[in-house]
Amino acid sequence: MKKRIIMSVLGVMTGAVSVAVFKMAAFGVDPFQSFMSGISKLIPISFGTLYVIVNAVLLSFSLIFDRHYIGIATFINLFLLGYVTEYSYKFLQWLVPEPSMPLRVVFLIVGIVIICIGSSLYITADLGVSTYDAVALIMANKWKIGKFKFIRICTDVCCVVLGSLMFVAGGGKFKAIPTIAGIGTIITAFFMGPLIEFFSVHLARKLLDDKKTSSNQS
Repeated sequence: MKKRIIMSVLGVMTGAVSVAVFKMAAFGVDPFQSFMSGISKLIPISFGTLYVIVNAVLLSFSLIFDRHYIGIATFINLFLLGYVTEYSYKFLQWLVPEPSMPLRVVFLIVGIVIICIGSSLYITADLGVSTYDAVALIMANKWKIGKFKFIRICTDVCCVVLGSLMFVAGGGKFKAIPTIAGIGTIITAFFMGPLIEFFSVHLARKLLDDKKTSSNQS
């Protein structure tokens, strides 16, 4: 249990920092954050507070269909991720006010890798997942609609489309869309599910050393 708690906390915090890294790259954030960026244009309140509100709404989905995915990590994600992202981004902006193109590419690569590693850690720890991750997991493991990696691609694409539409509707400039839904978003939308599964198999499950978790992530 101690190892699971550490993996859950580390996974969520890593995911929070990765969003800030994505923002520094300015090639588009991950799909859910693209969705959040669109909502933030329509509802002008702090990102941390808005993140709590949106995820509290998504939490009801898990409460109704499968409470198994609600746990320690869910509430850490719900109440801390938005604020950790907000302040991590401010710190990185202070550290590197104007990143060069090569550095932005590095930020993009690092962001993709650590968000997938973070997700694999807390999903494998099985102490709850983010309210957004729970949607695809419930569809895959509870409703048996298909494999997680393919369902995740579908939910990610929906987030990107909705986020972009809300961004423009909220007054965002069309030419600025690549900063929230750019090449980084496309990469994560189509490869984040498979990459999470890859890191779960080759890293997270080996760290946990618990064969029982394999059945939960199939």
